[in-house]
Amino acid sequence: MTVADLLARALADAGVRWAFTVPGESFLELLDALRRAGIEVIATRHEGGAAFMAEAIGQLTGRPAACLGTRAVGASNLGIGIHAARQDSTPMVAILGQVERALRGREALQEAELAATIGGLAKWAAEIDDPELAAAQIGEGLSSMLSGRPGPAFFSVPVDVFAQPPGAQPVEITAARPAPPDAATVARTLALLAGAQRPAILAGGGVIHAGAVDALQQLSERLQVPVFTAWRRPTAFPNDDPRYLGVTGYGAAATVLPRLKSADALLVLGCRLNEPASFEYRIPARGTRWAHVDLAPRQPGHRLRKPTIELAADAGAFLHAALEASSPAKDDSLKAREQAIAADREAYLAASLPVEQGPSGRRGAGVNPGAVIATLQRVLAPQSIITSDAGNFGLWLARSFRFGRQNAFLGSTSGAMGFGLPAAIAAGLAAPERPVVALCGDGGFAMTMNELETAVRTGVRPVVLVFDNRRFGTIAMHQQNEGRDAVATELGPFDFAAVARAAGAQGGRVTRDVEFEPALRDALTADRPAVLHLEIDPRWVSPDRFD
Repeated sequence: MTVADLLARALADAGVRWAFTVPGESFLELLDALRRAGIEVIATRHEGGAAFMAEAIGQLTGRPAACLGTRAVGASNLGIGIHAARQDSTPMVAILGQVERALRGREALQEAELAATIGGLAKWAAEIDDPELAAAQIGEGLSSMLSGRPGPAFFSVPVDVFAQPPGAQPVEITAARPAPPDAATVARTLALLAGAQRPAILAGGGVIHAGAVDALQQLSERLQVPVFTAWRRPTAFPNDDPRYLGVTGYGAAATVLPRLKSADALLVLGCRLNEPASFEYRIPARGTRWAHVDLAPRQPGHRLRKPTIELAADAGAFLHAALEASSPAKDDSLKAREQAIAADREAYLAASLPVEQGPSGRRGAGVNPGAVIATLQRVLAPQSIITSDAGNFGLWLARSFRFGRQNAFLGSTSGAMGFGLPAAIAAGLAAPERPVVALCGDGGFAMTMNELETAVRTGVRPVVLVFDNRRFGTIAMHQQNEGRDAVATELGPFDFAAVARAAGAQGGRVTRDVEFEPALRDALTADRPAVLHLEIDPRWVSPDRFD
């Protein structure tokens, strides 16, 4: 038994099935130990891709995956995914091989204070430099990762420590959970919703991770309260439910913000209310009484008004308690609420139709993004997993795609570019029986398209749609909005279909709307990963703007 074995077995006990890495000489002992512990080690082409894959596994399954890197170089590259995991409240383990203890502080090759620097992006970080204390530190880090609001644990381990025998103490992993929701607070929250004229619920990732989507749907129906989902968490409520009124944040339908601002009572459930989800902290509005139910409700210092009711609770536990304590709305108020919700739903549906033409009927050259979303809605199987990179192309998806109860969506709230393809690879590993489609811009895809080889090698078969407008479109939009020149945002051509073929994947180019559906159907049945290079008119800035 070595420290490497101890750590590997603890990871397996914590639910880790995959470890993603660019291998380094500083953790060779750990690679052997991971295989002995039954954890599959997958080589990636870059540590950024490795971290995104681990983060996506956590998002999709609720169980952690590991990512490994060597010293300052590997740690820096992993940092983007560590930050994403923290923003997404995702369990993940990052392990860095550190220089050997005898060389610490002497500017050894790639030396840096890893736990104090890159580790600061994680929920918990430490350097294991004493084998006798390894078990205690491993247990503390993994327990922190799984307790309360989940997040990444970061271990820096000097290369010579991995091969040392650990102390006799076993690793103890305890996932601390919040106490059951207080019955009186649950009753106050239900009374808040029941006594309002225009109540609403804003549901986030906590509902998804708690497996409580069905319970939320039951409560919404019983109380006749409409539900919104937070930015990049559209599957927290079935989008085809008559009480669903849309997703918040970038790309939201025009009806979403006004309806939330007009709410006289709001339950924020399993949601951190980050900047996009809250429309830059405009929600909850000043006139809204609101309850915040979350594993870790916002603390003082955040740009949010103090909630009327605050409850640290698991979203699922709260919903089950609320269902036990609640009764259907009274007949007189029930009818009025149903009518109001029906009108709001009709307005939302009209505002969220796929936009397929700009002002004066202009459609632009190439493939129309709205037509792509409409085709995906019609063609994709109900159990499909959709992943999204960062970029303005995602506004069309957020606005118009209606996620059913069998769909899954993976998108990082950190806004990091390059997430879409690695996330799709992870989804293919975790759920090989389900179709996986990644939506990427040309900028984000180019950052991690080297992972196409990883997809081919591991046998997963995602379909990747690359919306190519030859620019960093989101930043170009900000430049235009502020009257600035286009500096460093215009890009040259890339033949992404040829890149796919060079990596052993299937590649195709789509230049017209009529070509997209047959190309998509062919890609979905391919025996390997497939990339569809979609030519997009750069004048499409957003679903609401064609310049």
